[in-house]
Amino acid sequence: MFNSSVYIMCDNASADRGEAKMQSYSQDLGDRVLWALDRGERPTAIARRLEVSRVWVYQVRGRQQKTGRRTSFQIGGHRRSRVAAMESVLRAWIEQESGLSLAELCERLVEQGVSIKIGALWHQLNKWNLTFKKNAARQRARTRGRAAGATNVAASAAHDGSREARVYR
Repeated sequence: MFNSSVYIMCDNASADRGEAKMQSYSQDLGDRVLWALDRGERPTAIARRLEVSRVWVYQVRGRQQKTGRRTSFQIGGHRRSRVAAMESVLRAWIEQESGLSLAELCERLVEQGVSIKIGALWHQLNKWNLTFKKNAARQRARTRGRAAGATNVAASAAHDGSREARVYR
């Protein structure tokens, strides 16, 4: 049986472990796609001739039409957080009202003109070591095991005269 899978191995740490790393197509190939489109060739014919996917031909054309850029977008890299400049504001909000949820913080940020999702906000707060418990009772250490919880349920039911204390096992 012949396996026709092809992997492009790169000269990096992941290649040392035998993993394949994706790379973007060359700028020359993108230019050839755009020149062929300008000449009136069909995307399917271009994809077959240059041995690329038809979807990629459409992406190159769409990027050039929308942004005017003939180059591909940057892959990876560091992106600055939308709330990086608002650290002091967020800290002040949390100090004033420690019971704020992430959703409420997101709503306040929208009012300030910053749109961010809950997961991204949590990630940034975690980076700043700005974690907090909403309920002071939850900050105490719990007793281990189920026995303590079952006793508390039975005791609370025993104090209530209208119900019988039942412990299910």
